[in-house]
Amino acid sequence: MYSGVTAMKKKSLAVVIVSNGPGELTTWVRPVVEELGKINKSLCDNDKLDFILRLILVPCPNATGKEYTVANSWNKFDLITKSNCFWKLLINPFSFAHWPKKGIVIFLGGDQFWSILLAKRLGYINITYAEWISRWPKWTNEIAAMNVKVKELIPKRYKHKCEVIGDLMADIKLNNEITFRNKEKHYIALLPGSKKAKLSVGIPFFLEVADQIAEKNQNINFIIPIAPTTNKSEYLFFQSNKNPIAKYYKSKIKTIKNFKDTYFDYVIETSKNTKIYLIKKHPCYEILKECDLAITTVGANTAELAAITLPMLVVLPTQHLNIMNAWDGIFGVIGKISFINRCLTFIIKNFYFKKKKFFSWPNIKAKRMIVPEMIGNITPRKIAREVLFLIKNRDHLKSIRDNLQKERGGKGAAKKLTSIIVNSIKKL
Repeated sequence: MYSGVTAMKKKSLAVVIVSNGPGELTTWVRPVVEELGKINKSLCDNDKLDFILRLILVPCPNATGKEYTVANSWNKFDLITKSNCFWKLLINPFSFAHWPKKGIVIFLGGDQFWSILLAKRLGYINITYAEWISRWPKWTNEIAAMNVKVKELIPKRYKHKCEVIGDLMADIKLNNEITFRNKEKHYIALLPGSKKAKLSVGIPFFLEVADQIAEKNQNINFIIPIAPTTNKSEYLFFQSNKNPIAKYYKSKIKTIKNFKDTYFDYVIETSKNTKIYLIKKHPCYEILKECDLAITTVGANTAELAAITLPMLVVLPTQHLNIMNAWDGIFGVIGKISFINRCLTFIIKNFYFKKKKFFSWPNIKAKRMIVPEMIGNITPRKIAREVLFLIKNRDHLKSIRDNLQKERGGKGAAKKLTSIIVNSIKKL
């Protein structure tokens, strides 16, 4: 049988969740799945919903490759298919499993079109959770919107399909008893990336940023949440001479040791004696929430930081664009050819970056500058100066937090979305 398939039972109806990356699985899929289980468990035996629960992972450039393993560990699904099986599933879904005649496909991550396509292929109804925009309102049966702005963007003739339910990410459960903070210290989270292409730049660059900051302010602690796809050995590799980009930066790792602490797993000490604490727990929102600021690369992580209203400085040092042959998607394919790589680098630097207004998710979605971005031929020293300015200006950080909160939706979205799902099941 195909990889990514678990044991299945024949039932009268299927609830199929479409998702993609680790952030969506943790902050969207899991809360909804757990809420659906709670509701069904609370019903009397005669009223219990008779359905199978399935997860379809779809192609995504931000995926880590470990989504199947993570979801499978929950023991919630009768069937999980990996993203590389998606097209096979569309062509011949019955080669994977028996599919009941009735069902619901729920979009909780990826491209909304994939869930529409799958629903049509299976003959099921479709429910779309729209965080920022509902792209295919004509073809979806129900739209669960994050906020009123999303509903306002839907054409008038389809507005009746939409219900504003709030922000699934606002339902992230945080441990309010976290007390690792030293009131005399500031805490800065460093997010250098999760994939090798980003880490090759991010690790040497961010190490030097930390050293530059620590040189000016000793009352700052640095934290790095280790992505599920990385480990401490990669941090050692990418700061070494084996990484060509490391030669542009002076900061190195002197030691990286296990750290016996309730919250942190390792501690890095740089060649300039700066300490950086590493966390393996993923996600670690309750710890990130305690930070004053995050310094992060561009990517989906900016959306997750926005969800917990953590002020961030988004950095993209464009002087290293020539490593794009390790990027995802079409750039990664054609960028492996050196001549094309040089052409693309020139085009991106001289046209794309000049034309594109914003690079972080909060700014892109709000269509205004909510969080500061530093894009271009930037140095760690320049980033350090900006960070020190932000840390000193508490009112400015508070303003960023408030603006991030305004762009999100309210709490209770998981319960409301589950209610829509349950009502849909009862109608089938």
